[in-house]
Amino acid sequence: MIALSLVSSASAQSPSEAVAVAEKTQTFAIENMSCASCPITVRLAMEGVAGVKSVKVDFEAKTATVVYDPSTATVAAIAAASTDAGYPAKAIGS
Repeated sequence: MIALSLVSSASAQSPSEAVAVAEKTQTFAIENMSCASCPITVRLAMEGVAGVKSVKVDFEAKTATVVYDPSTATVAAIAAASTDAGYPAKAIGS
């Protein structure tokens, strides 16, 4: 019985590990950010894409770093969301 519990416990952890591995991080160069509210607009636009887990916008560097699920979201869709909000975004380092 103990061996069965250990196997069940190990099986229960595998899906969590698979989810963590499935996440990707992408940094985008963002154009047109000129005021303190611009990063908020960019963040909200990118967070609106299904599969986006988090967005951190760096106003000084004019970048946004996005953690997303590649099975749901694409780099192109995330960039398009920012671009459609008036802040053209291009993936960097990919």
